[in-house]
Amino acid sequence: MSRDAYVEKLKAQIDEWNAKLDQWEAKAREAEADTKISYERRLNELRQQRNEAQSKLDELQSAGEQAWEDLKSSAEKAFSDLQAGFERASSHFQ
Repeated sequence: MSRDAYVEKLKAQIDEWNAKLDQWEAKAREAEADTKISYERRLNELRQQRNEAQSKLDELQSAGEQAWEDLKSSAEKAFSDLQAGFERASSHFQ
């Protein structure tokens, strides 16, 4: 996969996660107090992971041709961790 295609794929994934976060934030606002605290804690964790993934994406975009292959593995780890977090959270917000 080319660098540009890879970056576009990661951007699309972050956009998807941002949309999901927006949905869950709306649900958290409507929740009862004790549930709301749990939702907010989970959302904060996901936002932090999302920010880390965005940072890795930014590094990939600004990296030179040779360096981006090295950064690709750390970006994949960040995105994999975030995907796992979203999968765990998905059942929590259903």
